[in-house]
Amino acid sequence: MEQAVQVVVEAGKATAAPPLGPALGPLGVNIKKIIDEINEKTMDLAGLRVPVKVIVDTKSKAFRIEVGKPPASQLVLKELKIPKGSSMAGKDRAGDLTEEQVKRIARAKLGSDDKSSVNQIKGTCRSMGITIGKGAVTEEELKEAKKHKQAAKDGAAAKKTEAAEAPAAEAK
Repeated sequence: MEQAVQVVVEAGKATAAPPLGPALGPLGVNIKKIIDEINEKTMDLAGLRVPVKVIVDTKSKAFRIEVGKPPASQLVLKELKIPKGSSMAGKDRAGDLTEEQVKRIARAKLGSDDKSSVNQIKGTCRSMGITIGKGAVTEEELKEAKKHKQAAKDGAAAKKTEAAEAPAAEAK
C-alpha cells in the first residue's frame, strides 16, 4: 500500500522540521535519506518554495519523490528580484516585466508561451501589482505607495478606536 505526503518546502533547504518530519515519521522511513534527495532534486530552484510529493510504499519502505513546479507568483518575484508584490494591487506597482520575461515564466510554469499561457501569467502579475512593459517603478511611485500604506494603517487604527469607544458611549 502506498501513502503520499504533500508539502511545500523551500527548494534546496528541506529539513526534518515541520511540515515534512512529522508527516513522514509515522511511516517508518529514513527521513534523512528522503530530505537529502528532496534537496538534491530542488537545488536548481533555490530560493523558491516548491510543492513536493513523497510517495511511500508502507510495506517495503521504498519511496519516490515528485517535485512540482513553483507557483507562478514565486517565479514572477524571482524574475523581478523582489520579496513580495504590492499590497494594494491596482493602486501601487511593485515592479514591471517585459513581454519576454512573461513568456519565459509561462514556459517555466506551464510549458508553453502561447497566448493563453502568457495571459495566465499576466493575470497573476496583475493581482500582484506587477505591470507589463510600463518600465521600472519610479521613486515617485514608491513614495505614493508609502502614502497609501500609511493611509490604510491610519484608517484601520481609526476604526479600531471607534469600535472600542462605541460600547463605552452606549453604556452612558
